[in-house]
Amino acid sequence: MKKRLLVFASFLLLSASAFAQDNFIKHTVEKGETVTKIAQKYKITPADIYKLNPDSQNGLKPDAVLLIPKGNGVIIREKVVSSTGTKPHTVVAKETLYGLSKLYNVSVEEIEKANPDLKKEGLQIGHTINIPTNDVAVKTDLKSDKKEEKKKDKKDKKSDETVFHQVEAKETKYSIAKQYGISVEDLEESNPGIKDGLQIGFRLKIPTNASKPVVKQEEKSIEVEKKAESEPIKADNVGYVVQPKETLFGLSRKLGISQENLIKLNPELKDGVREGMILNLPENARMSQKTDGTYADLAKTLHTANRKQLTLLLPFNISKIQSDTVNSTSSRLKKDKFLNMTLDFYSGALMAIDSAKVLNMNVDVKIFDSQETKNSSSIATIIQQNNLQSTDLVIGPFYQTNVEKTAGILSKNNVPVISPLSKETGVLYENLIQTMPSAEYMRDAMFDYMNSKAANIIGVIDPKKISTRRYITENHKNVKFVSFDEKGTVSLESLKSLLLKNQKNFVVLETANTYMIKIIMNTLVASMADYQIQLVILEPNEKLDSDEIVTANLAKLNLLYPSLARENDSPEAQIFERKYKETNKVFPNQYATRGFDVTFDALLRLSQEKSFLETLETATTEQVENKFDYEKKNGKAYINDGFYILYFDTDLSVKVAN
Repeated sequence: MKKRLLVFASFLLLSASAFAQDNFIKHTVEKGETVTKIAQKYKITPADIYKLNPDSQNGLKPDAVLLIPKGNGVIIREKVVSSTGTKPHTVVAKETLYGLSKLYNVSVEEIEKANPDLKKEGLQIGHTINIPTNDVAVKTDLKSDKKEEKKKDKKDKKSDETVFHQVEAKETKYSIAKQYGISVEDLEESNPGIKDGLQIGFRLKIPTNASKPVVKQEEKSIEVEKKAESEPIKADNVGYVVQPKETLFGLSRKLGISQENLIKLNPELKDGVREGMILNLPENARMSQKTDGTYADLAKTLHTANRKQLTLLLPFNISKIQSDTVNSTSSRLKKDKFLNMTLDFYSGALMAIDSAKVLNMNVDVKIFDSQETKNSSSIATIIQQNNLQSTDLVIGPFYQTNVEKTAGILSKNNVPVISPLSKETGVLYENLIQTMPSAEYMRDAMFDYMNSKAANIIGVIDPKKISTRRYITENHKNVKFVSFDEKGTVSLESLKSLLLKNQKNFVVLETANTYMIKIIMNTLVASMADYQIQLVILEPNEKLDSDEIVTANLAKLNLLYPSLARENDSPEAQIFERKYKETNKVFPNQYATRGFDVTFDALLRLSQEKSFLETLETATTEQVENKFDYEKKNGKAYINDGFYILYFDTDLSVKVAN
């Protein structure tokens, strides 16, 4: 008789296990598939997939295997009345014994006692285990379970005012706390098991001082057509749903909100960006209307029906030259670097004006001497005497304080003012256009690029570079730092120990010490036989141009760096260079080329059917060496985010990184 009972019990266990595995099927992800598409295919919801496959919230990879629940998203669980006081539980991805103990309010020891095999085999996805309970169970399904839990919650609330919340896909501690009007700290204090993170299915105890849950608004993904009119987004009624593979840097750029302000509005971003998060946005947020990676050819869409006026305010300071009785004009040109820069920019601007005439652009150009220094200018007088309030666009002056003064005077007339060379920022007027990307933006973009490669990032940061190390520590916690001794000498053994095989290794080098650069490069070159290594700098480093640094080693290490300008050998660039040389008897330098690029880009944007400011929001352009990709930051000034990430190729050429 005992033998028959043992056989029967074994049969029941095998049947239960087989039944549990029949509750789902396996799906191999194909290229281009999304969770939504897969859910539609099996007539289930994305939430059903997320419950069994939490990692799918971070995006899908081809050939990945997903568990798909059967029966229109309802996983049938057989619950049998048990004299031993247990009920079955089907294990899903990322569940732990600790998590289950909190979910069912039992101890880990009780679960292990009810399932002797767990100590040997551990939890396995799809297996059914026994959970100790005193509840009387009946055959039901997951939807019924939820109804019962809701009824139980209501009963609990009536008896002891305790509220429970079951964690669903995409929810965060912050969003749940916000839903009940409590702090994250209060939530963690009532549920110590969530301090290390949430898992789908957790049954959270909500503190008794919680207010009624806020009704969730319908989650909407804001789709923006390339040329559609951008509407302000109000934090009170619409949020932005994070899409797959988006980063904090990318969201900042796309939404025109600084990373700092995004985090202030959405504290959960401190824990990382996850697909499906709903972000609060300020009322003045405007979605970018541009398509990444494409450049607009504005020369093909010229609209010349209306005549436009462009004004250039350039610091020739002619009165100072004429009053200089000590130096001749030629000697002053040899000494005055600022004047030389002005003349080079001016020569490039003249080339742009000539090109505009060839294309029959309907634009009048006026050029004035701004007579400026860092602390003074003749801007106010020039604007008043020449009625520049009616001009369509102003380029200049050069000094940021004078540009801002110009923008301030002309802001009442909504005249756009372009800052052509300054990297500084002060008062950001809505009519101010900064053409130089900030160093902070380029630094963030460099890390975004490296993180997109799923690489190992190592920081060799000179102890003297305190601010750089602090920035990386606070914003990029995945970076591993090479150690230094008390004298500031780098540990080469520490560097070697941080390199990983079968993975790309980015080594970020920040130092002005030539000797340190040499030994680091020599160590990395010697390690390239065993590791994939690429050297990275976050800003220009003149020490790399030293005769002591071997250029061939920079090429071997594919030095990666940010740059405002690229090397351009296209036919158009060669034509510009040849014509400039014919006119000026010298080849154009960086200031001459920038003078052409800034002015020609402005002329093209003025000559469109859309307004000049509208073209800033809809068109990314590329001229001879410079890129113009404007975004309106925090509802204020337009700032150019256009720059290049370049690298040395092994043939010593410089190329744009993808």
